[in-house]
Amino acid sequence: MAHLQLLDWIIIAVYVVITVALGLAFRKRAAESSEQYFLSGRSLPWWILGTSMVATTFAADTPLAVTGFIRNHGIWYNWFGWHYVFSQMMAVFLFSRFWRRAEVLTDNELIELRYSGRPAAFLRGFKACYFALLYNFIVLGWVLKGMGTVAEAVLGVNPEAAVIIGAALALSYALLAGFWGVVITDVIQFVLAMVGSISVAVLATRHVGGLAELKAKLVSSPLFTDNTLAFIPGGGLSWDSDFVKFLVFVSLMWWASHNADGGGYLIQRMAAARDEKHARGATLWFVVANNAVRYWPWIITGLVSLVVFPIMPEGMNEEAAYPLVMLKVLGPGLLGLVLVSFFAAFMSTIDTHLNWGASYLVNDIYRRFVRPDASEKEVVLVAKLCVFFMMVFAVIVAFSLSSIGKAWLFVWAMGAGIGPVLILRWFWWRINAWSEIAALAASVFLALAFEITAAVQSGAGYSLFSTPVTIRGFPLETHHKALILVPVTILVWVTATFLTHPVCSDRLASFYRRVRPGGWWGPVSRDLPEVISDGLSWSVLRVWAAGSAGVFGLIFGAGKLILGDCITATGLFGLAIVCAGVVAREMRD
Repeated sequence: MAHLQLLDWIIIAVYVVITVALGLAFRKRAAESSEQYFLSGRSLPWWILGTSMVATTFAADTPLAVTGFIRNHGIWYNWFGWHYVFSQMMAVFLFSRFWRRAEVLTDNELIELRYSGRPAAFLRGFKACYFALLYNFIVLGWVLKGMGTVAEAVLGVNPEAAVIIGAALALSYALLAGFWGVVITDVIQFVLAMVGSISVAVLATRHVGGLAELKAKLVSSPLFTDNTLAFIPGGGLSWDSDFVKFLVFVSLMWWASHNADGGGYLIQRMAAARDEKHARGATLWFVVANNAVRYWPWIITGLVSLVVFPIMPEGMNEEAAYPLVMLKVLGPGLLGLVLVSFFAAFMSTIDTHLNWGASYLVNDIYRRFVRPDASEKEVVLVAKLCVFFMMVFAVIVAFSLSSIGKAWLFVWAMGAGIGPVLILRWFWWRINAWSEIAALAASVFLALAFEITAAVQSGAGYSLFSTPVTIRGFPLETHHKALILVPVTILVWVTATFLTHPVCSDRLASFYRRVRPGGWWGPVSRDLPEVISDGLSWSVLRVWAAGSAGVFGLIFGAGKLILGDCITATGLFGLAIVCAGVVAREMRD
């Protein structure tokens, strides 16, 4: 157990006081209306929103999961997150503008702007429940579990007790401050989290003698493989090779997931922007900071853990190596600061998911189907009740999870294959509500079928999200499931699209006039010659490619520099600078 010194306790106390003060400061503003509680009155600038996007995508669980990736696979496995650069950059130049133009409170509200009739109403209600409850409970559960793991490893605290205490603190803040408190404190929490992770990485590297000594010592670790330091793995084209996994990540997963056109809580921030330019600027800053800035401190610490803890203590999984390294290298003051950074990241993600989930339950269920004429005061009260009960169930889920990384992969599988529908609904008039219903139903059914089959095969030895399903003794990993899930789901939704009627012409015309997306809208655009679309075009695809290449140049340029390959790093940074020029010209227009 770590013994916190007086300085550590002072740092922790100051953070708690600042957090409570901010919650109280925004309490009245957040309670004014549902738009204030969920979107801060659509008044936020790009730098606050972009930083909030970054802060909310990592919590106490994220460095633990990245450490598990490093120890089990190598650096290259972070492509599980890096592949989203392609879809995130598409959100910068296309979808951020579209979401802001739509002027919806939640992304589910778009469903009844784009589609019509009972299928649209059903889809809106179903997706609201699915993401606010099933999806959100798993995400909140693994974030709570990550905080419990850190508390157990660093402080020797019972992880269940730590989960309950952390949940209570985050809940009280979420109830007070609404979205105003979420985004403002996200800025503070991002700074704290980055200072903490960089401090751990620097001190951990010094502990093993520096980066050069780290590389030399890694080869003697029993977990070291030829792919540990690889950015692109080798292994050939065999069914279970690392290279095939990499190919599936970069060629399939980025456009097939439920985040293909933005992702729910990122869309919430796009909708909260002052205007389209601020929405686009926020999303661009998020893509750069999220992928090129935040990963490397965690990766370095994960590599150090292979040297310092080549074999994990009994009863701890590979993900617990991160807090063990913290405990090994941090002294008084810094330990308190890093613990605060972990709690800050935890608070950011928890409060975001609670506020976002409540927005679905209130705007897309309560106000849409239960009480359409509810007053703003009533809506805010119902939102707070939803926040409370979501947290209670999230704690229950946290006690059932065995692996954070495995839970990540399961959540991806639940939305596999729906991405093409979410993208094409903006650009192809023929997509209808049944297309989305079929895609989501197929992916959820297959993902749950894999888990049920694994449970049946393993019997009493089954562990939630951690036990793989096997076919003739061969375990199906994530990339195997993707190669099954995505084609089957696409086949299902394409069939459903052509077996059902198109959306009514009035609804299509209204949507096209509001969003101006471009693409394949021939039957609609011919009747609306006055509407000039500025969405999908070759120039947008060009700047998307340049933006994606530039971010990857930054990611791998930083990695090569850290690992001592200065020549390659210089070339990659040069690529990033050239691509930045292309993006800058587009952003000025």
